[in-house]
Amino acid sequence: MLSNEFERYIELRRLMGARLVRMRKSLLSYARFAEVRGEHHIRAETAVEWARTAPTPGARYEWLSRLALAAKFLRAEDPVHEIPPVHLFAIPRAKFMPYIYTTEELTRILDAAQEIPWRTRSAVNKQVYVMLFGLIAATGLRVSEALKLCLDDILPGGILRIRESKNGKSRLVPLHPGVQDKIDAFLILRRNVAVESNRLFLSVKGKALTYPTASGAFHSIIRRANVAPERARMPRIHDLRHTFATRVLEQGNADRNSIARRTVALMTYMGHENPRYTYWYLQATPELMTDIAAAAETLIVGDGQ
Repeated sequence: MLSNEFERYIELRRLMGARLVRMRKSLLSYARFAEVRGEHHIRAETAVEWARTAPTPGARYEWLSRLALAAKFLRAEDPVHEIPPVHLFAIPRAKFMPYIYTTEELTRILDAAQEIPWRTRSAVNKQVYVMLFGLIAATGLRVSEALKLCLDDILPGGILRIRESKNGKSRLVPLHPGVQDKIDAFLILRRNVAVESNRLFLSVKGKALTYPTASGAFHSIIRRANVAPERARMPRIHDLRHTFATRVLEQGNADRNSIARRTVALMTYMGHENPRYTYWYLQATPELMTDIAAAAETLIVGDGQ
C-alpha cells in the first residue's frame, strides 16, 4: 500500500533528524486519494488531480513538491512510480530582503524598550523586552528559541542550551562576556519572581511570554525608536537575527578561506540545517558583496600573473 511506503520514507528521513509533520500529512492524504482509485503507485496525472484539491495556489505547489520528493525516493526502488510535474503549480516569488539594523538603531531600540510604560512595578517586567531583544541581537537566536528558554537553560560559563529548535535539534550557544553579565543581572531579578512557569521571559501575568505579545511590543518599540519610519513594511524581530549574521560575516578578511570558515562557524552557531541558508546572508549588504568581489578580482589577477 502507498501509505505504508510513505510511512517507511518518513521514518527513514526522521532517523536523519527531520520532523516532517506536514510532509507526512500531505503524503497520507495522497495515499488515500490514490488508493480509492485502486492505485498503488504514484501517478503524475493523479498527483495533479489531487493537488488541485488544495485550498490555495501556494498549497498546491507545496503538496506536489512534497509528493515529488517521496516519488524520487520510491522510484529508485520501483521505476513504476512517476514523479509529478512540480513546475505546474510553481508561483514566482520575490526574495524578501530583511532589514539590517545599524548599531545606532539597535541602541535606540533597546533604549525604547527600557522606556516602555508598564502598569506594574515588577523590575523583571520592565527589563524583559530589553533582555529579549538584546539577546536575539547579540546571539542571532530565532525568536522562538529565545522565548522557549527556561531558567535551567542558562548554563555555567556563559552557555545557552537551545532545546529542540526548528529542525528538532538541540545545540549550545556560547555568550560574549558582556552578554553573560546582562543575563546574570536579569537572572537575579527573574529568580525573585514566584510563578509556576520556569521560562526565562515572562508576561505581565507571570506566564510564558508568547510571540504575538512580544511582536506587538516590538512594533511599538520600533515606532518609539523611530526606526525606518518611511518603510512600508515594518522591520521585524527576526531581522535582529539577520543583522547578527550579516555583521558576523562582515568581520575579518574577505578572502575565500576566511569567508568559508566564518560561514561554517555561523551555520553551526545559528542552528542552520543546510549551508545554503547561511550563504544567503552574503548578499544581505552591498558592502559585504563589494569586499567579496574585490577579493575575487585580486585572486583572479594573481592567478594570471
